Amino acid sequence: MDMFSRRCVWVNGPVIVGAGPSGLAVASGLKTQGVPYVILERADCIASLWQKRTYDRLKLHLPKKFCQLPNFPFPDHYPEYPNRKQFVEYLESYARHFNITPQFNECVQTAKYDEPCRLWRVKTVTTNGSEIEYICQSLVVATGENAERVVPDIEGLKDLGGEVIHACDYKSGESFKGKSVLVVGCGNSGMEVSLDLCNHNAKPSMVVRSSIHVLPREVLGKSTFELAMFLLKWLPLWFVDKIMLFCAWMILGDIEKYGLKRPSLGPMELKNAHGKTPVLDVGTLEKIRSGEIKVVPGIKRFNCGMVELVNGDKVEIDSVILATGYCSNVPYWLQESEFFSKNGFPKNPFPNGWKGKDGLYAVGFTRRGLAGASADAIKISQNIAKEWKHELKQKKQKVPNHRRCISTF
Repeated sequence: MDMFSRRCVWVNGPVIVGAGPSGLAVASGLKTQGVPYVILERADCIASLWQKRTYDRLKLHLPKKFCQLPNFPFPDHYPEYPNRKQFVEYLESYARHFNITPQFNECVQTAKYDEPCRLWRVKTVTTNGSEIEYICQSLVVATGENAERVVPDIEGLKDLGGEVIHACDYKSGESFKGKSVLVVGCGNSGMEVSLDLCNHNAKPSMVVRSSIHVLPREVLGKSTFELAMFLLKWLPLWFVDKIMLFCAWMILGDIEKYGLKRPSLGPMELKNAHGKTPVLDVGTLEKIRSGEIKVVPGIKRFNCGMVELVNGDKVEIDSVILATGYCSNVPYWLQESEFFSKNGFPKNPFPNGWKGKDGLYAVGFTRRGLAGASADAIKISQNIAKEWKHELKQKKQKVPNHRRCISTF
């Protein structure tokens, strides 16, 4: 790389990596407090996960009031559970309202704290191959929990002979009409993909390898999540779990007879301890009861046009959809090991995982959805603004005519 093709940019404020909902929320807080920043995004749009890696029928699983970003409610005419298109439109309106303009098509290669200079050095590569190094005093990691797809290594998968895609590449079941499709994974995505396939006259089988909580999305017309949050104000977590499971049994019945075994820990306790989100049923269980969606155990291996299960059964299949989730990509680019663990999540659990040392922050890693990301974004923007204004005041007192020698954002 020619030395003249590399630019070095001083940022008079933080660098935010990621222009999803979490990064936008931090940027809006900084904007309202007059703090300059740069927001870097590897894709060519905001919220690329929502715009490019979600299926058509996706809706928010929680009521809109639990999913809105700071200082900008959803429009009144939006339904209680906005769909994918509406949520993207909301985020674009959010960016316009706060005049947030990310640097698109810039992929962060490395970010490292320069101890002698007490500065962060963030190196990016653009789509045309140009290298840029951003130098800043604060770094906000907003790449989130779902930056990269998880693709399991299953014996014989490459020899299947049929179509194999990850759920992030699935749009609708229209192209799978009449086909036998194996959906690997039984979380919210696996359940919804299976339902969508069924609604498009495909023949889905869903792999359920481990135990899982399935709850009704609503209880007596109220959001199950909202009910749980209300009860937690007055009752201990274990008792709220008992109430949730009783409601689930009353509304959904005994799901274990369909091959869906419940974990020993309650849904809220499991979420808090391990970040495992319960499934909110939007119609999949009815299809499982009718036999239109088959529940099968874990996979032993694939063969040509066939899958062999751990119980010895063999099932002919045409296609495989891997609803096997996502992971953080932080370990691939952030050269730091004190604040973030090897799995790319902050070592300190919620609500203490938003701030590290040396101006390092994390947002969107709470495993508590958009509400958790918004709560951390508010803390981060306020903390950065406080420190930035304090340092600005000190600089004015020491060096009235401070001269910047590098291009500044």
